[in-house]
Amino acid sequence: MKQSRSMELLVGIFVSLGIAAMLMLAMQASNLKDFSGDDGYEIVARFQNSGGLKARAPIMVAGVRVGQVSGVALDHRTFESLVTLKIDSQYNNFPIDTSAAVFTAGLLGEQYVSLEPGGDENVLKNGDEIRLTQSSLILEQVIGQVLFSKAAGNE
Repeated sequence: MKQSRSMELLVGIFVSLGIAAMLMLAMQASNLKDFSGDDGYEIVARFQNSGGLKARAPIMVAGVRVGQVSGVALDHRTFESLVTLKIDSQYNNFPIDTSAAVFTAGLLGEQYVSLEPGGDENVLKNGDEIRLTQSSLILEQVIGQVLFSKAAGNE
């Protein structure tokens, strides 16, 4: 009887650890942050076309994740994509002439924002706007341009 209870306790602990591991894996796969409460600061970037960029997409600098996209909206005045970037507070020294580009990672097409720091001594602060942006590359447009140039060259 005593051995049965200890076995049930061990199985319960094992199942609980398995569920905790699955929860952590799910959080990593869905780009959710841990519960550390790091608020960071928000900056805005305007793109002619942000492609399929979505909230919680990573923000990368030199292959290092420095934050995530907190929102993508349409500016009704300029009809540009207005992307709000939430940068972790430990990365608070990006120069004001930093540029942003939308890139695609991997075969599945997950999009992310890549920041390229400039050389200015002034740094971006909460609410600032990145002026230098490069829009997302749309594969259909590139293929169309190649086909059009081939057709124009054959005439």
